[in-house]
Amino acid sequence: MSKVEERLAALGHKVPVPGAPIANFVNTVRTGNLVFTAGQGPRREDGQYDYIGKVGKDIDVETARKSAELVMLNCLGVLKQEIGDLDRVKRVVKVLGMVNCTPDFTDQPKVINGASDLLVVAFGDAGRHARSAVGMSSLPLGISVEIEMIVEVS
Repeated sequence: MSKVEERLAALGHKVPVPGAPIANFVNTVRTGNLVFTAGQGPRREDGQYDYIGKVGKDIDVETARKSAELVMLNCLGVLKQEIGDLDRVKRVVKVLGMVNCTPDFTDQPKVINGASDLLVVAFGDAGRHARSAVGMSSLPLGISVEIEMIVEVS
């Protein structure tokens, strides 16, 4: 187990084995020392999705933060599948967090902080990243949060 995974496990988190993409794409693309992840959702290890619904209507901010944590763990799962060991992460460069929310919902940054905070726990200063947190009128399968990221690796 990597040091990154040990830090996450100390908080009760496990980096899951990723599932297959749900459409015609791959989970990651590596070019040089950068890895780009496809958008990931709040998928459980049994392949089912949690946190279905609109934030601001069906889901509150704190629950959506938990969704963002699970989504980030799935991002780390596809990243681990690509690079073999999360200790090879040099820097989390960019995170794009998308929140399925009502038109009047404006707390997307609070939701995506669930993912950002997890990255800082996992990687320390190397987990601090540039970020966009945006609202969407819908997301695939009705999921509440989707996240993609760009990571520099050794």
